[in-house]
Amino acid sequence: MATETQQNLKLLLSKEQIDSRIKEIARQIDQDYQGKEITLIMVMKSAICITSDLLREITVPCYLEFVQASSYGQNGTVSGELKLQGLEGLSLKDRHVLIVDDIFDTGKTMTQIQQQLLLQQPASLKTLVLLLKNRPRSISSVPDYVLFPIEDEFVIGYGLDYKELYRGLPGVYIK
Repeated sequence: MATETQQNLKLLLSKEQIDSRIKEIARQIDQDYQGKEITLIMVMKSAICITSDLLREITVPCYLEFVQASSYGQNGTVSGELKLQGLEGLSLKDRHVLIVDDIFDTGKTMTQIQQQLLLQQPASLKTLVLLLKNRPRSISSVPDYVLFPIEDEFVIGYGLDYKELYRGLPGVYIK
């Protein structure tokens, strides 16, 4: 039964759709990293659901680290100045690194994280996102692994928030 909150939202991706796609991507990651160890870098807080579910499906040995990125101002929908925390504590030289984030919107967050991590000289650096927004952007790169392309909508649930709320919804919803 839908909660009162969910009744006012439009379901975009169900938990079942997400789970199925995570299993597919995990199999691809296992193939791509066969015989290697990888370090997952979770972009907090929004990537918590995708990272924890992915971690349970990947069979190659995984380390888990995190960085915190925030770019939304007081109103919750307009991007502000990007702030990154946690990069200074990572040791990634010669490691296979996979950055896991919730959504690739403008691409600025992922690009800045990648630039900072490359300074540590990892053996390889790839990116994975739950959602890839279909929108014009000034950044030409795209993530290596994308679970779902979506239209340019403001979405919440499955880790994505609006003013720190709605992260715990089991699916992805259009607000």
